[in-house]
Amino acid sequence: MAENDSTSQARTKARRGLLPPELIDVVVPSIKVGGLTGAAGVFTGITAGIIRDASPALFGIASGIQWFTLGSTFWLSRTVAIKALGGEAVIDKTDRTKASALAGGTAGAVGGLIRGPRNILPGFIIFSLAGGIGQLFTNGVVNAPANPNSKSILQSKWSPLKKLTDDEYRHLMDEKLLRIDTEIALIDDKIAELRASHQEAGNEPLPPPVDDASPKAA
Repeated sequence: MAENDSTSQARTKARRGLLPPELIDVVVPSIKVGGLTGAAGVFTGITAGIIRDASPALFGIASGIQWFTLGSTFWLSRTVAIKALGGEAVIDKTDRTKASALAGGTAGAVGGLIRGPRNILPGFIIFSLAGGIGQLFTNGVVNAPANPNSKSILQSKWSPLKKLTDDEYRHLMDEKLLRIDTEIALIDDKIAELRASHQEAGNEPLPPPVDDASPKAA
């Protein structure tokens, strides 16, 4: 009986996976972010290698590893800090700024460790400032209130286009219809003059114009 219970527990753990879901929710997004930053680092390293007339492959690999480390470490540290502060749905802008600054400092310290122990402290300071300032900018953009008095481009006096109201649009359409009716009346008068001159010349009268809207005989 005990052997069966242990076997079923082992199967349950195998179905659930080797890592707990909480750890997967933290690690997998960090690896994805690191992959994106690493790809950008590879491209940057190859470009730098070509410019410096060095080995593009070595530059690309080295830069890709560094950027992957920075991106994944930053996102992992930020996610852990946000969870420690209460979660994404609970924390405010100040807590997000603290989490981003701490994550930036951690990523900078790890990146500095790769370059050498002397770069740990400068990397921590610089990336902490970068993470905090970047989060402050993001907070300002995301949470900026919409200004109801702001004018669109069409409402600007320098714009060649103008946004019409419903009344202005109806008035414009009425003017166009009136212009079309006037042109049709002028065409009818011209046709009547041509018919009169044709009859005065002794020719047979012209057939009446065909109305396309009239029903055709079967």
